[in-house]
Amino acid sequence: MTYAIQAEGLAKRFKETQALAGVDLAAHTGTVLGMLGPNGAGKTTAVRIFATLLQPDEGRAEVAGHDVVREAGAVRAMVGLTGQYAAVDENLTGTENLLLIGRLLGMPRRDSRARAKELLERFHLTEAAGRAVKTFSGGMRRRLDLAASLVGRPRILFLDEPTTGLDPHSRGELWDMLRGLVADGVTALLTTQYLNEADQLADRIVVIDRGRVIAEGTPNELKAQVGGQVLQVRPVKRADLMTAHVLVMEEAGPQTQIEGDSITVPVKDPALMPAVVRRLDGEGIAVGELTLRRSSLDEVFLALTGHRAEPQQPEEPSEADEAAAVAGAPGEGREGAERAVR
Repeated sequence: MTYAIQAEGLAKRFKETQALAGVDLAAHTGTVLGMLGPNGAGKTTAVRIFATLLQPDEGRAEVAGHDVVREAGAVRAMVGLTGQYAAVDENLTGTENLLLIGRLLGMPRRDSRARAKELLERFHLTEAAGRAVKTFSGGMRRRLDLAASLVGRPRILFLDEPTTGLDPHSRGELWDMLRGLVADGVTALLTTQYLNEADQLADRIVVIDRGRVIAEGTPNELKAQVGGQVLQVRPVKRADLMTAHVLVMEEAGPQTQIEGDSITVPVKDPALMPAVVRRLDGEGIAVGELTLRRSSLDEVFLALTGHRAEPQQPEEPSEADEAAAVAGAPGEGREGAERAVR
């Protein structure tokens, strides 16, 4: 199995901010690599370097065996990018948006129209194809945005928080579409603020914090690193919660957390559960719920970074810069778009 995406020692600085500080990662062909990290960890910066929108200050990155700096043109010819916000033109119709991308990619008009029709059908947008995108729902816009990134039949997709703001139903539809693309041999690099999304879709995950990779592996491997199971304790009386928290912490250590009316802690030692039960019983604290369950990816993230995942803030450059770079042409507004699709 070969690497479709690979980085060694990737570093990037914006003035006083070290966005990336020596990132190593690799994604096998035909798989999904999930990239997780807190706000400002460097995820979007890494995606933009792989997509040739930024150049690294140090290190090297390859996409499908091509260096992203020396062979940027070859990389752009085989990748697609979907950013955090839909980059389609709201004043154009669904069909016109896809035709625009096809023409900018140098496809003949007949081929552009055939590809647009094919993608509109695949993403269940045929009935809305003649409507202006400003009348689309959020889920429809994201599906069109993903379709636009596929016009050139890319072998590799960069998906930077593609389901941000979508309702659960629309998010599930996009998940199914991504699974279908990967089944067809596409490789995807996915950044997401939804940890269950990475758990569902990613074959492997890299966790980035402060510009460095702090953990990597399959979802199950990461869960095993911080305790494959979680002990959850809920006292009958809420007044006993703080006392119970202290007792559990004395047995399990500082990773003990209070969540709502319960206490949770990763379990690495099977002797922990009976020890906790004895301590609580000795202090006369009645337990309403005592469960041993599998760790969630959210708990893995918390253990590794010290806080939970939060929605990512946009990083420089802007989405408009991304759109212009990916299209390979300067922004020409509505007039230029109409010329391209005619």
